[in-house]
Amino acid sequence: MQFDFGENWFDYSKQALTPERIEQAKADLSVLTEGMDLHDKHFLDIGFGQGLTLLNAAGMGAKVTGCDINQKCTQALELTRARIPGLKSFDAKIVVGSILDKQVVSQLRQFGNQDTGCYDIVHSWGVLHHTGDMQQAITNAASLVGSGGHFILAIYNRHWSSPLWYFIKRTYCSSPKLIQRLLVWGMYPVIWLAKLLVTGSNPLRKQRGMDFFYDVIDWVGGYPYEYATVNEVHDLVEPLGFQQIKVIASEVPTGCNEFIYRRSHP
Repeated sequence: MQFDFGENWFDYSKQALTPERIEQAKADLSVLTEGMDLHDKHFLDIGFGQGLTLLNAAGMGAKVTGCDINQKCTQALELTRARIPGLKSFDAKIVVGSILDKQVVSQLRQFGNQDTGCYDIVHSWGVLHHTGDMQQAITNAASLVGSGGHFILAIYNRHWSSPLWYFIKRTYCSSPKLIQRLLVWGMYPVIWLAKLLVTGSNPLRKQRGMDFFYDVIDWVGGYPYEYATVNEVHDLVEPLGFQQIKVIASEVPTGCNEFIYRRSHP
């Protein structure tokens, strides 16, 4: 039982993607990768979704590889690509499959550095907690980061309400489409109001080129679903040979904390 992220991203790329959101996503990626030279570097995006990060990284000169479990995301990627002007050369290597699959990991190694099979930057924003085995997903993703490379990930924060969200997401994915629509429209004002009260800002103003409505669908339906505190993520990543560079705490209690690590040793 799994939420159809590909369908949601395809609809987003078709209905909600605008030039302003493309530019916002590009600017936010530049901030996230500040201090990292992407030009001519191997960049892997695990769970590329609608393809904004992958395409913007390519536009910044990176050699890009994308991995996603959902075939529909490749169609969303093409829709997004058609909306980005000036992206003349885009030679992305795309792998469809789960990061939990050893064969997928081996295939990704073929597109990394020719000598090591690793990448200078591995990016996975809000994805690894949806695999069904977050710990193994983090381990597999981290194994693709080369020495001195960076690992960028975002993981749902653990909160007292996290089990409730688990129940909502599981209920959504096990329900007929009518119930799914009712859940989305029923939760939309609740999420809008909760975010307004917590952040004090307009919930419709999103970062990374996102759209509030499609995010609500993701929040309500995104299953499998796991979560972790900042310290729990550190306990998973740092023993794999990484040093923490930056942590950006989520602005809402159950949102994603962002992490940037640098591989200090293999």
